Formats: sequence, C-alpha cells, structure tokens
Amino acid sequence: MFDWLRRRPSAPVVPDALWGEVLSRFPFLSDRAEPDVARLRELAGQFLATKEFHGANGFVITDAVALSIAAQAVLPVLRLGLAWYDDFVGIVVHPGEVLARRTATDDFGVVHHYDEVLAGEAMHQGPVMLSWSDVAGAGAAAEEGYNVVIHEFVHKIDMRDGAPDGCPPLPSAAARRRWLETMQAEYDAFRERVVIAERFGGEATWLDPYGAESVDEFFAVACEAFFVNRPRFEAEFPRLAPLLAGFFSGAAAS
Repeated sequence: MFDWLRRRPSAPVVPDALWGEVLSRFPFLSDRAEPDVARLRELAGQFLATKEFHGANGFVITDAVALSIAAQAVLPVLRLGLAWYDDFVGIVVHPGEVLARRTATDDFGVVHHYDEVLAGEAMHQGPVMLSWSDVAGAGAAAEEGYNVVIHEFVHKIDMRDGAPDGCPPLPSAAARRRWLETMQAEYDAFRERVVIAERFGGEATWLDPYGAESVDEFFAVACEAFFVNRPRFEAEFPRLAPLLAGFFSGAAAS
C-alpha cells in the first residue's frame, strides 16, 4: 500500500487512476472550480504522507480506502491548510458502525450505563475513528447532507482550542462572540424544529436531527451539509451559510 507515496516523499502525487476512482465515487468532491479540485488532490496527498491508517476488526486499508478518507477530510481545510490537523496522526477504520459502552451520572449522582452506536468519533488530541460503510456511502448520502468524515474532522477543528463548543478557534474574543451568537440562535431554532417533528408529528428536518444533541454536534452536522450539498444548505440555513463560508475561506481564521 502507498508505494506511490513512498516513491515521492517530498511531493506526493496521487496517481491519476486512483484520483479518478475517488472522484467518481464521491461526486461532491469535484463539484467546485478546477483549481480547487487540483488543490484538494494536492492536500490529500500531503495528508496521506503525515497520517497513519489502521484497520480494525479485520478491515484492510487499501489505497482507495485511504484516499477516499483523505480527500473528504481535507475538504474543510482546503483554504485553511493541514496545520489544523497537526495534533494527531492516527485514523482507525472499522468495517461498520461500532458499539461503544458509555456511562453517565444523573443529577442525583446515579451512574447509568448504556450502549451508543457510532459511525465515527474524534478524540481531543487523539485519533479519529470511522466506519467504512458510512464513509463508502457518502456519495449517495450527499443528497441528505450526510458525511461522517467531514463531521469528525470538523470536531477536530473545533477541539483545537479545548472541548468542542460549536466554535472553532477565532482570532479575537469579539469574533468568537459574534460566531456563538449566530450559531446558538441557529441551533436553538433547529432544535425546536426537531422537537416539533419528533414529539408532535411536525415536518422532519432535512438536516440530520442528531445536530439537536448539542451546539457542537450542530456545528459538525451543519458542516457536513455545507460541504456536500451547498445549494440545499444555503436554502435551509441562509444565516448560517455565510458564517461557515467566511471561516472556511480562511478569512475569519487568520
């Protein structure tokens, strides 16, 4: 695996056939200007040169698997650069979703144990875990604005300044305040729509209702849709789209 990468340690170039295969499988990657697609290819190669992939439960990491993940992972940092991902190396890929044992303590001090089904997980200054079945289905799932790779890597961006809170690192307290005002308002409105849909039979939301769990999950879920189905996202969230566009263009992050 990655023989082409080892042959070009200083400037890894993704082979044409492999790149074409990935673009064909995930059409949203090429739904942008040609220079951006070229930049995406370049960043994906650099990403592969700096990260380590590990298959779990017998899953085999192939060149196509690794590049599929890399190309989607670098989409949020197309303008920001790979330094935003320099706090970790490992990416663990399972063949499917993972059942994780969790514990939670309620207001009365009682500890509860429960199982959570995970398609992915990002750890602060640690590895990223992904379900290959969810990664592989990202092309078809773009219509619904779903993308597990982007979700988890946006969490990594959010975590760069500590616990995830729905706000990436910004250059000033004022910028952070403006961001959170918009993000919180959009989250509150979305959460209300989810509650109405789930409890009172209202219209289901287009965006994954998992985003109603917390403001940091809303940020990650919103970014999924923003990157894989921009027209629908802009129509659904006209106030939030400019906020995300400003940050991921690099203008707000400097």
